[in-house]
Amino acid sequence: MNHEQSRDLYDRALSVLAGGVNSSVRATRPYPFFVERGDGGHVIDADGNRYIDYVNGYGPLLLGHDMPEQVRAAVQQYASAGPMYGAPTEVEVELAEFISRHVPSVEMLRFVNSGTEATVSAVRLARAVTGRDKIVVMQGGYHGAQESTLVDGAGTNTAPSSPGIPQEFAEHTIAVPFNDADAAREVFEAHGQDIAAVLTEPMLGNHGIVHPVEGYLETLRELTDDHGSLLIFDEVITGFRVGGLQCAQGKFGVTPDITTLAKIIGGGFPVGAIGGRSELIEQFTPGGDVFQSGTFSGHPVAMAAGLETLRYAAENDVYEHVNELGEKIRAGLTDIVADQEPSYTVVGTDSLFKIIFTREGPGDVPRTSISASGDNREPDDLDEQCEAGCKQRADCPRFDYCPKTGADVDAAETERWERLFWPAMKEQGVFLTANQFEAQFVSAAHTEADIEETLEAYKNAL
Repeated sequence: MNHEQSRDLYDRALSVLAGGVNSSVRATRPYPFFVERGDGGHVIDADGNRYIDYVNGYGPLLLGHDMPEQVRAAVQQYASAGPMYGAPTEVEVELAEFISRHVPSVEMLRFVNSGTEATVSAVRLARAVTGRDKIVVMQGGYHGAQESTLVDGAGTNTAPSSPGIPQEFAEHTIAVPFNDADAAREVFEAHGQDIAAVLTEPMLGNHGIVHPVEGYLETLRELTDDHGSLLIFDEVITGFRVGGLQCAQGKFGVTPDITTLAKIIGGGFPVGAIGGRSELIEQFTPGGDVFQSGTFSGHPVAMAAGLETLRYAAENDVYEHVNELGEKIRAGLTDIVADQEPSYTVVGTDSLFKIIFTREGPGDVPRTSISASGDNREPDDLDEQCEAGCKQRADCPRFDYCPKTGADVDAAETERWERLFWPAMKEQGVFLTANQFEAQFVSAAHTEADIEETLEAYKNAL
């Protein structure tokens, strides 16, 4: 592939944009390709190279790059009527009504402009309504560029993970491993009276796609109920992608107090939302005392794009299509990995997928635990393993070896993934998210032929 135009654009960008990009994950090695346009399930770069796109804007493009006519018409209608008004519009009410009808935890919403803004506001709300300061998060979890959750460490021994954040923010953040119910119980036994909320993705979607083990989310629900804390599900990634219209909370059967949403609910335009029980959400100003405001919140074009995207998905079997393709690609990857790299782990559910370059193979000592039988060697017979993405089944022969925490994903061969595998896939015309941690997404615009071509590329790259 020729990348001269992208290289020249990156050279220009380095002079005027920090790091040459406007989001750090776009800074791929040695330089990113610059997209000229989207086409269905593909993108075309500035040099005319065509890629099957599994980034999908990092999740928002459930329908792919070509907006169906009803979505396109709504966007054009609201864009042509005027950019924005600083006053309410009917379409933001309609989108809120749609979301509240379908998402179990949501009775009322406040729209904002990004997933980060949603989680910032959710944490502020939880602290205000409980009168407490401490927030429990998952180690390795990501909830946007906000001071309260950009931390490293374990338990109460946390520190800011970025310069520019005062240590005092980290002192109010407690980090526990995802899927470790005992660690969560210990934290609540020691600090329960000070914990305002647990903030977690229902499944880690921004740190390798880690499925919850059976009973873990239920444990968080019980602990927060018992100690008067709130449970916040960050469904920025999983919302309206995992579990369809009911989101991941509907799929897993655990209802949080507060839910944060973004990505798909804007149909590809900037958006975010905080939803939950009415008595909580109505505490935001002006009805309550918890300050929350934003010039572009409820932007009519984003509201229209999100509403018509969700309506189209509901009316046209979109979830059936994308989930079938997701199942197909994960099943194919499972077969490829078993043949070529049996230590690697295929993860994902619904329309999400990824391969984690876990290090243990047959006969190696597992990373996290010894199996219930006491055998510390991975079984040679994997016929009964999860067939299309790790579901953390206790009876799966790989159960002790699949990543269950952020630390398990961190221990994978992340450099090999970024330096060797990602470029190899790019050169075969497959566009994946830029690192080992970010999820990959199937869209309604992808076809079975796209999946078959992608699986062939994986065979070659692995």
